[in-house]
Amino acid sequence: MAEIEALVFDVDGTLADTERDGHRVAFNRAFADAGLDWVWDADLYGRLLSVTGGKERIKYYLREFNTDYAAPADLDDFVAGLHAAKTRHYKALMAEGRVPLRPGVERLLREARAAGITLAIATTTTPDNVSALLENTLGPGSLDWFAEIGAGDIVPAKKPAPDIYDWVLRRLGLSGPQVIAFEDSGHGVSSAADAGIERILVTTNGYTRDQDFSRASLVIDQLGEPGRLPRRADGATLEAPVDLAFLRTL
Repeated sequence: MAEIEALVFDVDGTLADTERDGHRVAFNRAFADAGLDWVWDADLYGRLLSVTGGKERIKYYLREFNTDYAAPADLDDFVAGLHAAKTRHYKALMAEGRVPLRPGVERLLREARAAGITLAIATTTTPDNVSALLENTLGPGSLDWFAEIGAGDIVPAKKPAPDIYDWVLRRLGLSGPQVIAFEDSGHGVSSAADAGIERILVTTNGYTRDQDFSRASLVIDQLGEPGRLPRRADGATLEAPVDLAFLRTL
């Protein structure tokens, strides 16, 4: 197996549990601002997460769950406006410190930086959402920790398509065997695997724990901290938190 040259991270659900208490809340606030009576509760939002991308998720909701709504003729502009409002609310929630990084994330990022391992991001969320999360958890300047940030509409096809990982790998000048991808969802695993990434580590959350991770190298509940060790899907506990030494054994 090739030496690890880079760690590539998904954002929502992977770096932080942003979906339930971040994005979902921001969507609902944007709907209220627009005078809409739409409410995405936690269960409905879990179903909507089968579609990646916020604008795509709104259209999916209208197509499958709110078919009585008389959508405007300029649907794309309407959805884009809602999504822009949602992003503003999300950034405000992040500024309030509502959503911390998941256990072990900051520790592993700092260890990789100290070891000279390249860091990158491959996500379907917008660049504004990425910066809001990072700057309000890791602090100002933390965007510079990442050599490349592939986010939002920078590629036309979102996960599970491999496009965002393909883009990041090209920008890094690396091939799939040289990197480890960190994901939380089945769509993310498919995206990374189809881009040729052979080592994929999944940290599940409440929305994703029952998804198909058959193409992942390891599925655990979190990266872990001293005194809070990761658990595999079968309930077995790792002997130590995930660090670079452990990643080299994948």
